[in-house]
Amino acid sequence: MKQDDLSILVVGGGGREHALVWKLHASPRVSRIYAAPGNPGMHRLAECVPICATDVHELVRFALGKNVDLVVIGPEAPLALGLSDELMRFGIPVFGPSKAAASIETSKVWAKEFMKRHRIPTADCRTFKDIGAAKRYVRQRGTPIVVKADGLASGKGVVVAYTPDEAEKGIDMISHLTEGSEIVVEDCLIGCEVSFLVVTDGMSAIPLISAKDHKRAKDGDKGPNTGGMGAIVPAPSFDSSLQEMIMEKIVMPTIRGLSAEGRPYVGVLYAGLMLTSEGPMVLEFNARFGDPETQAILPMMESDLVDVLEAAVEGTCSSTTINWLDGACVCVVAASSGYPEHPQLGKEIHIHEDRAERDGILLFHAGTRLDGERLVSSGGRVLNVVGRGRSVEEAASSAYQGFSCVTFEGSWARQDIGRLGA
Repeated sequence: MKQDDLSILVVGGGGREHALVWKLHASPRVSRIYAAPGNPGMHRLAECVPICATDVHELVRFALGKNVDLVVIGPEAPLALGLSDELMRFGIPVFGPSKAAASIETSKVWAKEFMKRHRIPTADCRTFKDIGAAKRYVRQRGTPIVVKADGLASGKGVVVAYTPDEAEKGIDMISHLTEGSEIVVEDCLIGCEVSFLVVTDGMSAIPLISAKDHKRAKDGDKGPNTGGMGAIVPAPSFDSSLQEMIMEKIVMPTIRGLSAEGRPYVGVLYAGLMLTSEGPMVLEFNARFGDPETQAILPMMESDLVDVLEAAVEGTCSSTTINWLDGACVCVVAASSGYPEHPQLGKEIHIHEDRAERDGILLFHAGTRLDGERLVSSGGRVLNVVGRGRSVEEAASSAYQGFSCVTFEGSWARQDIGRLGA
């Protein structure tokens, strides 16, 4: 891959993938970008091809036919289906872990057992196949307590319950959401959440700038979990000593453990952490770039993203560093009416592109599609409005001002992302 004039395929069609395409497009080393399936926001930056992100066979065929130099996998679903494995089988360089390595996200049960084996700090838990047994355990253990789906649930497979009734309802909901899968019931950790991502070649790791994700639907981190309502970069009160501790006690033991178990990990490893009074502890691992964290992280990256991805694929992370811009970045999600329970789709979207560009606002499409020549909403999280500034507060102010550039019926957003006291 150590050449210019690169052809890159980005798999996925959400806000995270739009941000990846945007950053890759800025690289002088890239001559062509494909996005599968992409979205309307990517059209000026990439050639969007109508291949579903989970169609492994067609994605491999397309990459071979176009002599793609690198495939970057955005979402978790294609990783779970073994897209990386198939691409590697045909000799196509890929940024994204194998199906076996991605188990650290795709199975909460496996991840918990893995962390226990390798003494990675996380909450105590029990796993259940029987709903009745899970409910009896909750009554005996007490609340607050956390109920999780074992498999993938699009960011909605977690219930933090503060009463036994809430816990039992959460067990019923999650058992219905992922029918037949095990349920994880774990102790509720108290502290401040932070998202910490690294790029790894399976031997060493390059830390990315820290982020704080806001998953709850309502202001004050209340309401149901969502795929993410906004993100702050850098995370508040995150410093170099904390980063060193996380790398030493969590990230590197995880990377070494995966390699030792025959699951070498190449890609982004995302640790969702709780900063407790006993130190940082793992809430969950994800096997890909975070969404919406990526939309706030990449605008802060001064280095060429291609060089970073190449380091993972070529095994040179130990000699690669990333330069970051000063200041802060805040991403706020513009959501559909009724999200997350019953999002109202198909609403026409109007975007003032010139005003956004003039004001330095970045707009990443997440749930949009074209209906003829009309841009309409196609998902619960519709657009990511991203602002930058010298401080988190200034970046948040910029992002919220950017909402004047976007209108669609029923649109709403949390009003406290990055603001003082949030």
